[in-house]
Amino acid sequence: MNLLLWTGHVTEEHYPLLAKIKAAGYDGVELPLFEGDPSHFKKVKTELDKQGLKCTTVTVVNPEHSPISPDASIRKAAHERHKWAIDCSAALGAETMLGPFHSPLGVFTGDGPTADEKKRAAEVLRQAAEYAKQANLMLAIEYLNRFECYFLTTAADAVALVKSVDHPNFRTMYDTFHANIEEVRPSTAIRTISPVLAHVHISENNRGTPGTGQVNWFETFRSLREVGYDGWLTIEAFGRALPALAAATRVWRDFFPSPDHVYTEGIGFIQSMWKLAKV
Repeated sequence: MNLLLWTGHVTEEHYPLLAKIKAAGYDGVELPLFEGDPSHFKKVKTELDKQGLKCTTVTVVNPEHSPISPDASIRKAAHERHKWAIDCSAALGAETMLGPFHSPLGVFTGDGPTADEKKRAAEVLRQAAEYAKQANLMLAIEYLNRFECYFLTTAADAVALVKSVDHPNFRTMYDTFHANIEEVRPSTAIRTISPVLAHVHISENNRGTPGTGQVNWFETFRSLREVGYDGWLTIEAFGRALPALAAATRVWRDFFPSPDHVYTEGIGFIQSMWKLAKV
């Protein structure tokens, strides 16, 4: 369960929530890395271990540390930002660090990505992957929809970026929300991305409780099973709890009766669909 539904920074006040998520049947949680330091996240890891929860992490970059910037000093700042997030992920004992840390969210040029931007991204992200290797951490870059970014918006583009980075600790992920906007069919996108697939976000087309919207869930789960995916299935739902995130992701109203509804109903839906989609 992605904790961005409640917070952008997990602290002691969220420990009771971790217990509730564990009790609902989850194996792990996804922690946002927007602030903090490794010493803080080492304490959080102690609580995760106590609850018997594994974790992944999710992070972003801002304009002042953009990997695709033509300014070398900003690209250097991007590398430092990546290193910070990797250090925090390592402190948590995370298996995978994911997110759209290829370019700033909501920043547009009025055109698609250039060859120079792709080259700069690959260079910066390759450095991040080499640093992540030391922490035994997999990086899973996330492609978004065209309304949230312009640099990486399809499964095919994500695969191309992975090939350009060309590092064993750099792969990509599949998010059902973004794919629902950008891809023709889930099956085609999943087959395209499967050779380098490291993570999956289960996110409804309206960012609400999985199973209550228009995503083609049967085709999604059947395709994941057909390609042999055996990694995390992480629910990602957004509400209005975090104003900055709500603004960035264009969430103006909640599509669920309560956050509890998302994680209590969502896990049952995933389990039933996974079973139904058995090949």
